Amino acid sequence: MNHFTGIRTVGVPVTDQDRAVTFYTETLGLELLMDAPLPQFGGRWIVVAPADAATSIALVPASEENPAGVDTGIRLSSPDAPAAHKHFLAAGIDTGELLEWPGVPPMFSLRDQDGNRLYVSQE
Repeated sequence: MNHFTGIRTVGVPVTDQDRAVTFYTETLGLELLMDAPLPQFGGRWIVVAPADAATSIALVPASEENPAGVDTGIRLSSPDAPAAHKHFLAAGIDTGELLEWPGVPPMFSLRDQDGNRLYVSQE
């Protein structure tokens, strides 16, 4: 029996949720889907995602057990990865080299203010 139908949300630990919301919405252009108080969690339950995406990112409070500054493994898709790479470099975002290999979509990595690594690849 298959108990799962998809991947809904991936958590990214952040040290400052307000700063993270600004980065993920204003800098990366994701939409804020939810921002609810969750004191028992040590902060808020904040969810962001690209428009109409099936999977979202929860910006969760970092802790000793869940520290910030991780390789999230998250791959964001872009219709034009080289243009996105150029944009983030110009904006001063910690952006890795644009990788362009034969037969593989262009891709690069970037980091948020906590050093969490995300990846961008062309659709």
